Amino acid sequence: MPRALLLTGDAAEELDTMYPYYRVQEGGWDVDVSSRTMRDVQLVIHEFDPNSDAYVEKNGRKLPVDVPWAEVDVERYDALIIPGGRAPEWIRVDADVRRITEHFFARNLPIALVCHGAQVPAVYGLLKGRKTACFPPITGDMENAGATVIDAPDVVDGNLVSCRGWPDMPQFGRAMMEVFSKSVNSAST
Repeated sequence: MPRALLLTGDAAEELDTMYPYYRVQEGGWDVDVSSRTMRDVQLVIHEFDPNSDAYVEKNGRKLPVDVPWAEVDVERYDALIIPGGRAPEWIRVDADVRRITEHFFARNLPIALVCHGAQVPAVYGLLKGRKTACFPPITGDMENAGATVIDAPDVVDGNLVSCRGWPDMPQFGRAMMEVFSKSVNSAST
């Protein structure tokens, strides 16, 4: 059975995290959640409020962790998922997050980026020359990292599939599973 690694931390957006987490399982994959420690991750819910210039945030569910970043054996995984929220801005400074992310890019394995998730590979220079979607306010960051930002709900660039955020989940989920399945099918032939 193929296995995906979901790389996250506290303040990951709940829908950005839980939708791909369940979608890959629905598609016949196992998925392991990885964070700094084995402590449950505190997810957050981002809502758009007409009385606020930015989204508002409240605590969401807790997500159990299967393996800490330092113990991830990257060879066990067939795909990587990096959800959005605020988690990407702080997990990207961890050396093991870099090791894990670079592994998937170097081997051209499937990578799913949701919303702010693009911040993780962008800081390592891995999006240079790549097409990606992202949460619109970080478009300049992605362009400064050398990416071409596409304003669409399901951007596919080879092994990379991305979206702008949780409102894109129906289109993104289909595209993610096509990219993931294509990779597993080509590896088994």
